[in-house]
Amino acid sequence: MAYLSMGEAHRRITDYMNRFSDAVSSQDGTSLSLLLSLSSNSPYLLSLADALNVFQDANRVIKQSDKYSQYTEIFLHLFRSLQSYRLGNLADAYQSFEKSANAFIQEFRNWESASAWALEALYMVAYEIRVLAESADRKLASDGKSPEKLKAAGSFLMKIFGVLAGKGPKRVGALYVTCQLFKVYFKLGTVHLCRSVIRSIETARIFDFEEFPKRDKVTYTYYTGRLEVFNENFPSADHKLSYALMHCNPSREANIRNLGGGNSPSTNLPPITLVGDLPHGDSSSSTQGGRSRCSGRSPPPHAGEKPPPSVMEVGDLPYRAGGGQACSEERTVGEGETPSSIRRLLRLLAHRRMILKYLVPVKLSMGILPKDWLLEKYNLVEYKDVVQALKRGDLRLLRRALQEHEDQFLRSGVYLVLEKLELQVYQRLVKKIYIIQKQKDPTKAHQVKLEVIVKALKWLEMDMDVDEVECIMAILIYKNLMKGYFAHKSKVVVLSKQDPFPKLNGRPIDS
Repeated sequence: MAYLSMGEAHRRITDYMNRFSDAVSSQDGTSLSLLLSLSSNSPYLLSLADALNVFQDANRVIKQSDKYSQYTEIFLHLFRSLQSYRLGNLADAYQSFEKSANAFIQEFRNWESASAWALEALYMVAYEIRVLAESADRKLASDGKSPEKLKAAGSFLMKIFGVLAGKGPKRVGALYVTCQLFKVYFKLGTVHLCRSVIRSIETARIFDFEEFPKRDKVTYTYYTGRLEVFNENFPSADHKLSYALMHCNPSREANIRNLGGGNSPSTNLPPITLVGDLPHGDSSSSTQGGRSRCSGRSPPPHAGEKPPPSVMEVGDLPYRAGGGQACSEERTVGEGETPSSIRRLLRLLAHRRMILKYLVPVKLSMGILPKDWLLEKYNLVEYKDVVQALKRGDLRLLRRALQEHEDQFLRSGVYLVLEKLELQVYQRLVKKIYIIQKQKDPTKAHQVKLEVIVKALKWLEMDMDVDEVECIMAILIYKNLMKGYFAHKSKVVVLSKQDPFPKLNGRPIDS
């Protein structure tokens, strides 16, 4: 760090407080949010941190003018947090930022109905609380200490949710905070805590799901869709994840169609009904005072600062702001492509991959196979052998794919979902035997001997006896994957002559 005089340090501290006070006076939520973004590592805030470490007595500067008196608690703890963050003391940085955020919430309450303009700043507070807590916990864990800040962040975010969960224009911010809570709960492995927040959003009459910003609706349906996957409620998971994928970039509905078949959601997807009945009204999602992300926004006040998380956040799913044109990745990167547009393109692809990672196994469970090129495009090649196994009726290939990518599937929480695809593989195997027999002798094609199935499995290096195969055939009939009956005495499966292998047509097997 270059030499910094006391006078220059004093000037930087005063300048920050003036900017903060002016942003509140002019109700400029975007500028205010940038001033609260510690983790952005913006040159402006880093230079302020250096000034604070030189001046040491910021409290005296704050009390010099009545202009800053109402923000004393905000400034005092925020400056301490910034100093700690600059020095790498992340646990202290989080602790101080939480105290500053608490003081900010008190001010936010005082603004009453006019506080809608400050939602962007409150979003930043919620985002920073989570990000600082995650960073602090990583540091604590590396130092051999107990990581506890993220749990505290969850409790604090619930406090922010309570502030927003009321009547008035600021209630639209509740869904953003809910999404931050989801990230905390999924990170901590306490996903059961999501249910209380979901009930608050979906059963409260003060909320109209369609009035929330599209970005927040996409993120919300992504996480609730994942919850439905864990609960094996595949129709609901399909609906929510498809909604998230379609609205991740509304102009590319081919993303849904290329998951296979004609069972994709229609162009005009009906309003989603989640756990509780939701009224559906105007779906406006405009951002106050700003342009869409694709068309650009007003430049931030300080060079090098990242946009606030309510505009663009790496950890959030993308969205289309207001009525702007959706950003499409279906183009070739040319010589004139800027690094920022390339980063946006890569981020968009990564976000779609996040959704497809859960939507693909859901579709597979409902008998819908994705296109190979779609798996390659979004780097979901771990599903290629699973899809091939379903097409061929190859049990060996399915089990090999599950074993090869076991860690990956377990981390995603979809291993058990994919393991249950064995029944569809058995169905396909019996169907292939039926087709071969039909070519040889159409009159006896519907009679499939168990020993033939045993031989087919043995050829696939699956060692099963007749009794095991008999059990599996009984399950296939019970699950309506095959129509027919089982002749136990002669060890023959007698298939129906009409539609012996019903298609799932987008239904889960258990339905």
